[in-house]
Amino acid sequence: MSILQIKNLHVSVETEQGAKEILRGVDLTIRNGETHAIMGPNGSGKSTLAYSIAGHPKYEVTDGEILLDGENVLEMSVDERARAGLFLAMQYPVEIPGVSVSNFLRTAKTAIDGEAPALRPWIKEVREAMEGLRMDSAFTERNVNEGFSGGEKKRHEILQLELLKPKFAVLDETDSGLDVDALKVVSEGVNRAKAANDLGVLLITHYTRILKYIQPDFVHVFVAGQVAEEGGPELAERLEAEGYDRYVRA
Repeated sequence: MSILQIKNLHVSVETEQGAKEILRGVDLTIRNGETHAIMGPNGSGKSTLAYSIAGHPKYEVTDGEILLDGENVLEMSVDERARAGLFLAMQYPVEIPGVSVSNFLRTAKTAIDGEAPALRPWIKEVREAMEGLRMDSAFTERNVNEGFSGGEKKRHEILQLELLKPKFAVLDETDSGLDVDALKVVSEGVNRAKAANDLGVLLITHYTRILKYIQPDFVHVFVAGQVAEEGGPELAERLEAEGYDRYVRA
């Protein structure tokens, strides 16, 4: 069993007015096979948590720990975190001009596994994953995220998830910018990856619509950089009905 532990995490970012604390003591434990939904209003620290786990240099961890199977993630570089089994699907995936999707995927797989995948089985695996995400085969010859629609970018993120097979995936507002059909396709891809690899999922979202397709085991409400409340799927339904007003007022 794999486990991702976040203990008393404090994170700051540098602003024109000086350092600003965003996370103020976050505690979370995620086991493989579990889906945890992080919900909360804008500015509550949800994306900060995602990028802190991934190792974005903008976010300074001032206190606390992030442990992956007992190993200190904070001592790892970004690529070491990926090789250890952490995956981040970004809210706004970046463009990489001059690098084709096919080259990007195979290079990433080689970096994760330490050796290049055998070509014939790899091509078959990529094709099957793309078919599941309803992606045209010509997609692989395009430059990474260059000129992609919002839906294409999100499908490409989940394509990486299915092919790279991490232990834990952090999905930062994967539902943003998706229409109903694309949301269903992307969610099915996440569910396939979870079922195939006993994946642990940390799903960050504002809304419950994606939770109709990706069922959470646990829901955590973020407010002002802290976990304000925790519960099961019923908590998400209550948030849909009541909003975050009572947390913000408190």
